[in-house]
Amino acid sequence: MTASTSTTPGTDQLGPVPVDWTYDEVCQFLYKEARFADENNYDDWEDLWTDDALYWVPAGGADIDPMRTVSVIYDNRNRIRTRLKQVRTGRRYAQAPPSDLRRLISNIELLGGRENAGGTVDIEIGANFLAFESKERGNQLWGGRTTYRLRRVDGDIKLAYKKVVLVDNEKPLPTLAFLI
Repeated sequence: MTASTSTTPGTDQLGPVPVDWTYDEVCQFLYKEARFADENNYDDWEDLWTDDALYWVPAGGADIDPMRTVSVIYDNRNRIRTRLKQVRTGRRYAQAPPSDLRRLISNIELLGGRENAGGTVDIEIGANFLAFESKERGNQLWGGRTTYRLRRVDGDIKLAYKKVVLVDNEKPLPTLAFLI
């Protein structure tokens, strides 16, 4: 993963890994975030995000400009909240019944630190994933690379940024009806 994986591609650089983060706590957070998503635990999953969060799933490449190219998902914190609120109403849903999901996270790397708008430094992590989706119409495998940025907020670890680059994002994608 290149150093230009910022919210605005190419505008900042990775620094050294912040010393106040451990590999184990990063892994535990990533596993928890994946479990919440897999189990459709929307309340706990939403609580993991910072107020200035960005959730991005590019289409048509890994290092595209999301302001000029369509994305599968390009949500700020308010849009994340709105999407989940709509799902919780029961009137807007992507699937009925929802898919059964399990994802594996591997090759977790602490990539470095990146200054955020608040003047502190987030830790940036890269990881590979494979998600198994079982639904009424059959099974689907989803694989890719995720870049995360984590931040400490009032003693808790929060997710400030998540970019999911699907391996086959340059091809037509089947319906993506779950939290990737």
